[in-house]
Amino acid sequence: MPLTLRVLIADDDPVIRAGLRALLTAEDGLVVAAEARDGREALRLARSHRPDVVLLDVRMPGVDGISALPHLVQLAQVLMLTHSREPEVVRESLLLGAGGYLVHGEFTPDQLTAAVRDVHEGRANLTTSAASALLAEVRAHSSQPQRYVPQSQGHSTVNQPLYGLSSREAEVMDLIASGMSNQQIAATCFISEKTVKNHINRIFAKLHSTTRSEAIARWLGTARPGMTGHG
Repeated sequence: MPLTLRVLIADDDPVIRAGLRALLTAEDGLVVAAEARDGREALRLARSHRPDVVLLDVRMPGVDGISALPHLVQLAQVLMLTHSREPEVVRESLLLGAGGYLVHGEFTPDQLTAAVRDVHEGRANLTTSAASALLAEVRAHSSQPQRYVPQSQGHSTVNQPLYGLSSREAEVMDLIASGMSNQQIAATCFISEKTVKNHINRIFAKLHSTTRSEAIARWLGTARPGMTGHG
């Protein structure tokens, strides 16, 4: 028998809450445990109802979604579900622990229910504009020379053949060098955190590194191949 997931809906618009409730309850294996009108009520209800997944709006009166997010992620997986598509909002939500980001009007009922299950299982799920916003943020940060472009050539072009990394491993290593966490890398590359960890294990072996800082030093060219780092 499939696991039944308990969902908490947090949105100040009663029409949206009613629509989400109808969509979720029509799906086998999903139940709406509670509904909240703002972040404060969402936190209170999450503590009492212990949902598996929280659907969280960004802009709500009183305590908004971003303010409530760091507390809610301690209690359940959180899927942002909002009209807000600004790159900085998407980025901050993922930094604060959201497992996915859906923008209203960009998903079907089946995609919504799939996203709920994905986030519960630790798989990142973003709709098109959220993914595009995140990519724009990554590209904006990649313009900083100390992170991505030492002098005249990119790290991937120079160091990928030097260390024998695959194209995906080089991409992941660039994101590590940019300061991203495993969760952010997973969201950016549309892979699971487990897959990210597997890539990192292989990268560390090829770079003869045992820590992130040591791997970054080698990747950025501040440590020479074959030299032992200090982590």
